[in-house]
Amino acid sequence: MKKKIFIDGKAGTTGLRIEERLLGREDIELISLPDGLRKDPEARKEMLNRADIVFLCLPDAAAVEAVSMIENENTVVIDASTAHRTQPDWAYGLAELGREFEKKITESHRIAVPGCHASGFIALVYPLIKSGILPKDALLTAHSITGYSGGGKSMIGEYESDDRCRLLDAPRQYGIAQKHKHLPEMVKITGLEKAPIFCPIVADFYSGMEVTVPLFKEQLSRGGIEDIKRIYKELYTTPIISYVEGGDESGFLSSGARSNSDGMQIEVHGNEDRILLVARYDNLGKGASGAAVECLNIKLGCDKATALEL
Repeated sequence: MKKKIFIDGKAGTTGLRIEERLLGREDIELISLPDGLRKDPEARKEMLNRADIVFLCLPDAAAVEAVSMIENENTVVIDASTAHRTQPDWAYGLAELGREFEKKITESHRIAVPGCHASGFIALVYPLIKSGILPKDALLTAHSITGYSGGGKSMIGEYESDDRCRLLDAPRQYGIAQKHKHLPEMVKITGLEKAPIFCPIVADFYSGMEVTVPLFKEQLSRGGIEDIKRIYKELYTTPIISYVEGGDESGFLSSGARSNSDGMQIEVHGNEDRILLVARYDNLGKGASGAAVECLNIKLGCDKATALEL
């Protein structure tokens, strides 16, 4: 029997991409509300409880409200908001980190999709802390360049307006108060004792993301750049997350290199003294909708790459 899938908030950028990837699949049935009932509480509640699997593509408060409306104990929730990513009873949807992460996704009825910036940072830092190469008390800095679609419909409208502000012509750093909403999950999932100094930058391209974590050799508990490469080579071996040697473009790293892809490319650059850990992917792909669909595939027991653009 086909699983019934409901996308709550499918009009947003993440919801639309999830729907695109699910259309035409023969193993599921997409169910939806008429446009006039999308915000009707009773209609939404009925659909949330009717579905086998629900995607939440909503603001945090609305996602929490949606979960509270679910009374069907068999309904699986895949939440793309920030609301539940640090909750211990929710699975964290980054299966490539290890068997324990994939096992929890498989067994859980509550799955939190990682944040876009957080996905790259955690993919880079978690395995180094787990291996003992990087200490938990490391003081880290992270830079992340993202396309403007990460800001949702409002920011997309600003960047694509015919009379847009001239300040949008140049990259803009934000999160300058150092209270970015992805920091809690970056700390919790990696096991870091202190949040990194995090410098996200939005630039004038639609989608794509590049996260860089710079390290001095002195920050490592042991080993060096070749040990880091070895860990990534052994862990990231699938098209969804893969380690790439020499993946730069003649000494440059484009933040749009993985745009329109649901995969992530892990790279290591620099030298023995100063090391650059780099993750490149699409903020709407592995950073959002692609990761959500991968979690669905794990729940359904099919190939994790089903319907993904890799």
